[in-house]
Amino acid sequence: MPASSFFSLTLLLCFSTAALAGDPFVFYDWTVSYMTASPLGVKQRVIGIDGQFPGPILNVTTNWNVVVNVKNDLDEPLLITWDGIQHRKNSWQDGVSGTNCPIPAGWNWTYQFQVKDQIGSFFYFPSLSFHRAAGGYGGIIINNREVIPLPFGLPDGDITIFISDWYTKSHKELREDVAKGSDLGVPDGILINGLGPYRFDEAVVSDGIAYQTINVEPGKTYRLRVHNVGISTTLNFRIQNHNLLLVETEGSYTVQQNFTNLDIHVGQSYSFLVTMDQNASSDYYIVASSRFVNSSAWIRATGVAILHYSNSLGPASGPLPDLPNEYDAYFSMNQARSIRL
Repeated sequence: MPASSFFSLTLLLCFSTAALAGDPFVFYDWTVSYMTASPLGVKQRVIGIDGQFPGPILNVTTNWNVVVNVKNDLDEPLLITWDGIQHRKNSWQDGVSGTNCPIPAGWNWTYQFQVKDQIGSFFYFPSLSFHRAAGGYGGIIINNREVIPLPFGLPDGDITIFISDWYTKSHKELREDVAKGSDLGVPDGILINGLGPYRFDEAVVSDGIAYQTINVEPGKTYRLRVHNVGISTTLNFRIQNHNLLLVETEGSYTVQQNFTNLDIHVGQSYSFLVTMDQNASSDYYIVASSRFVNSSAWIRATGVAILHYSNSLGPASGPLPDLPNEYDAYFSMNQARSIRL
């Protein structure tokens, strides 16, 4: 038998054995294309998936087999990276340049992988040509199997939040700037779930910008999965008058501890339990602020969404919750050091 035939037969037998093992398969068909959006009040082209920006959430369970057929309707090659998932399992489908070829414009590619022995909060994103600066990202939730209990009470709801720096320049213009050695400069804003800031300050935020509202019920506890999907900016995340109980980061449960705010660096993902224990005299600010900067222009680089209780008596008001000392890098490092698995 020729070596190539033997290799093909071996692959077929391995795949057949895996398929008979009883782990479920889940199938997705995605089209990645440009769409028009105005996250900061200026029309621009963003990268959406099936017309969604951010893209759909992959919600699967440990050991499931995931099959995602991706059609590239962009005008240049596309490569999707499954952050934290593929690198340690099937490197030839991890979506990293060098181990996986990009999808040519107008073509499709089917990614197939198993979320073997994994749990937690991750995200996927396009990893070539500065595409991530235009979108194309989405969340990945890997649930425990039923026989493996959570190390905390089952939350009343599950909410995914994407925070990111954002520029009104196209990703192609940003790419050219970087190629010329130019600094990216101050972001034009910070997005929360692909939307601009609530108008917390009329002098800073223009009128007419759409913002994210997260609806919750009083007394209930929600799991918030927060991902920094930006390209260069550390963001401090906090919710007015609410504690953030950290329980998981990128596939590992943590020693549970409360934070009033947490610095989330580019590419990081954290899960918090947040209990809606306030009196709902008003809505509350959800804030993502840029960190480690020294220009007054960065005041505009603040993302603000709204936490809305069903029994809220009015809109959010007053100053945003305080940011830690802007230039104290030790604060951020000590926060990170305090997290234990």
